[in-house]
Amino acid sequence: MTQTKANLIKSYGTQAITDELNSLAGLPQYVNDSFSSLVELLLDSAGRAVVTGIGKSAIIAQKMVATMNSTGQPAVFMHAADAIHGDLGIIQPGDVVIAISKSGNTPEIKALAPLLKSFGNPLVAMVGNIQSELAAQADIVINTTVDKEACPNNLAPTSSTSAQLLMGDAIAIALLRMRNFSGSDFSKYHPGGALGKKLYLRCGDIAARNEKPAVLPSASVNEVIVCISKNRLGAAAVVDDSGLLGIVTDGDIRRMLEKYSNLAGLTAADIMSPSPRTLDAETLAVEAVDWMSQQKISQIIILRDGKYAGMVHLHDLNREGLL
Repeated sequence: MTQTKANLIKSYGTQAITDELNSLAGLPQYVNDSFSSLVELLLDSAGRAVVTGIGKSAIIAQKMVATMNSTGQPAVFMHAADAIHGDLGIIQPGDVVIAISKSGNTPEIKALAPLLKSFGNPLVAMVGNIQSELAAQADIVINTTVDKEACPNNLAPTSSTSAQLLMGDAIAIALLRMRNFSGSDFSKYHPGGALGKKLYLRCGDIAARNEKPAVLPSASVNEVIVCISKNRLGAAAVVDDSGLLGIVTDGDIRRMLEKYSNLAGLTAADIMSPSPRTLDAETLAVEAVDWMSQQKISQIIILRDGKYAGMVHLHDLNREGLL
């Protein structure tokens, strides 16, 4: 690819982003009394948000539903085309119906709007044309008008779908904040994957899966090396009946070899690092990532009720998707 062609491609991409950002700049003005009314309606509702749309708006509706469900607002998606062929049964008493459409005048939406009204549920229109048929039928109108699409022909939905996406996020976040939805609440809906692990996985959970390398202070150097190698955590804790005394790491072994020419008679107590860094078992694993990075260490001793409970290595955190 020639540099001229590459530069042209980059200029098109940059222009598309710039055009969309410019079109979205006016969106905050539409976070108005209608926006507040919708949020209050959902807060007071005993039902769900039923979000519908067609084409690209249907895809935005699905994302809006996913965000709402994960942040404490029960929601369900209903495709506008399927709705007029039997899926209207999704709507239950107490539900709030949100219809998303750029024009508000597509044939499917025009056919659906009066049917939705006949159910008696509140109807909310998220539209880019407040003079549309959908807007006229709605109890609440959320304006997502944009000046132009990023498409040079002003046809392909780009800026308009971004506006819908942003407004949907704004609604979900307003609901989240009004409900004081906390990180612990969030974790209930995200138990899997790296996101969930950041919210609930604790150092003690990881340490419990690992071996628990430990030697007595009187252990020989050979015993220490075998313990470190066997348990593959790059270190061994030095403990006795009184508790944790220190740690011997791979680095301590290397420094020992540099310092001593005769290893006979050396024990774990001679080569350990006393007063090692530790974290409590209840510490979130994601917090351990930042702390270990700051301390420039590869493993950390975990304590439970002040007693040695095991180790966590950076490899463990990486395997959990936290790095």
